[in-house]
Amino acid sequence: MPLSPDDKKAIVAEVAEVASGALSAIAAEYKGLTAVEMTELRAKARESGVYMRVVKNTLARRAVQGTEFECMSEALVGPLVLAFSKEDPGAAARVVSEFSKENDKLAVKLVSIGGKLLDGSEIDRLAKMPTKEQAISMLMSVMKAPIGKFVRTLAEPHAKLVRTVAAVRDKKQSEAA
Repeated sequence: MPLSPDDKKAIVAEVAEVASGALSAIAAEYKGLTAVEMTELRAKARESGVYMRVVKNTLARRAVQGTEFECMSEALVGPLVLAFSKEDPGAAARVVSEFSKENDKLAVKLVSIGGKLLDGSEIDRLAKMPTKEQAISMLMSVMKAPIGKFVRTLAEPHAKLVRTVAAVRDKKQSEAA
């Protein structure tokens, strides 16, 4: 059933709104996936906060115009599903990468982040990016390390004095016995 011009405009507006606020985008060829497998993929995407949609390439090109994903326009060919990460830059990459490991029929074609178009093989690099919580945790551990070392350095002279006094005490006790 063909889409009416109003339906097309609505789809373009919806995808453009998501693309304007997204952090990264993945385009994957889904040829050969069953409806059940696509439903499973969409469910995993929803759980991870990823917007996923099958859109005609001409509509997708119009939707990404004026966004940082405009670099994908020329490469949008064939039956593609678009996945946009809305909160975590690596979320879409993780969902698509994990699903493509289980299903060979889902082939990653394009990866885009920060206005740069990457080859589909770069998906693993993006998927391995830490989540926001992991990045904050890593930052805090890096910030905490110098403070801990400083405290140990300040405490070392006192600890050395205590060990020296204890050694003298032990020596006197062994001589007295």
